[in-house]
Amino acid sequence: MKLSLPSQSPLQSSDFTFGVATASFQIEGAHQKRLPSIWDTFCDTPHKIADNSNGKQACDHYSLWQEDLDLIDSLGVDAYRLSISWPRVMHQNGQLNPEGVNFYIAILDRLRAKNIKAFVTLYHWDLPQYLEDQGGWLNRDTAYQFRHYVDLITRAFGDRVYSYATLNEPFCSAYLGYETGIHAPGLVGKQYGKKAAHHLLLAHGLAMQVLAENSPESKNGIVLNFTPCYPKSQNKEDIQAAELAEAHFNHWYLKPLLEGQYPALLSQLPLAERPDILAGDLALIAHPIDYVGVNYYTRAICQADAEHGFSQAVPESAEVTEMGWEIYPQGFTDLLVSLHKNYRLPPVYITENGAAMDDTLLSGEVNDVRRLDYFNTHLNAVHEAMLAGVDIQAYFAWSLMDNFEWAEGYVKRFGIVYVDYQTQQRTIKASGLAYRDFLNERISQNQTEKNFA
Repeated sequence: MKLSLPSQSPLQSSDFTFGVATASFQIEGAHQKRLPSIWDTFCDTPHKIADNSNGKQACDHYSLWQEDLDLIDSLGVDAYRLSISWPRVMHQNGQLNPEGVNFYIAILDRLRAKNIKAFVTLYHWDLPQYLEDQGGWLNRDTAYQFRHYVDLITRAFGDRVYSYATLNEPFCSAYLGYETGIHAPGLVGKQYGKKAAHHLLLAHGLAMQVLAENSPESKNGIVLNFTPCYPKSQNKEDIQAAELAEAHFNHWYLKPLLEGQYPALLSQLPLAERPDILAGDLALIAHPIDYVGVNYYTRAICQADAEHGFSQAVPESAEVTEMGWEIYPQGFTDLLVSLHKNYRLPPVYITENGAAMDDTLLSGEVNDVRRLDYFNTHLNAVHEAMLAGVDIQAYFAWSLMDNFEWAEGYVKRFGIVYVDYQTQQRTIKASGLAYRDFLNERISQNQTEKNFA
């Protein structure tokens, strides 16, 4: 089986960017060479990680980065999306850590030598623990600490970065980290979620100002995760429940970024749950962006709930991934088209899309047919959205390799490359080989068309 798209798909254009993605805490290891992060503390807290593991070694990418970049190069991708570990590049005194900075500069230089575009995420959840001790994202000052870090690190990187993302999935940082406690730092309380979200979005706006000054030639934006919400039935109550869920999960983040205002939901929140919005905050948050990154994995089916306004219903007889997430590629198309209709979108990058599957290494091979099918149907869903007029310019498979999957530890595998955590050996899975072949075929096809032009 291979990845296939309709002939003349806009995804096959030489202008379209294909890549793979990772995150620092999930792959790097070498914890002794950086400051502690909130995820180190969370991993050390009993019963927070499914397999009681941690990110101290992870995929040992810190030691194996050169081999990993050769692996990325062998896949034929145009770009690599990586994140910078804030605790690795900064000292607590506010100065850069040269050893950590040089680690990333070496990676960026090697990517440039291989003609692979560097897409850099400045924050992928690993807040320095000392900042959490001062209130973390519930403390407005953290947004200004982020601005300072972004200023120093982008000056150090110079012109090596093709694209910056300020934040990865602020919904997860705020909701899972400060409201439900599923992720680090593990706080629980409705009074925390929207306040943390506002400070994260403020940090984004402040960082965008810095990027406009320090890196005006790069493509600068933000990465959001979206879960389109469908009503369980066509009853008025279920439809309203789905709309409410959309406001909480999706519009709360995108609307202030693009329109400088929160959804009407803001005025409906109890006073204790409303963020502290100061004069000028929304103008900062709405700083122009070059693109919006879209992460998509699944949809939500919502039903009316007298206590909470909505609750999620379990899909009946649906195929799910190892995360228990419904496989619903139509939701991807629906989401992208809906965003296009409801907002004046900048260009869209699909910054994450993938699936956790029950992978087994047998005789040196991983025949992950279900993941390959997932990529096939979801790439075709992107194709349909582009035909409907959505300006999509990039697609990144999540993830390059199996890694530390946050609260799930090492139990769930998302990679197109299999990692044996005992030996650190990497094995390209069937999905990764298909992705490679698809990209090579695309390059060959574009070269042939260029020769005939």
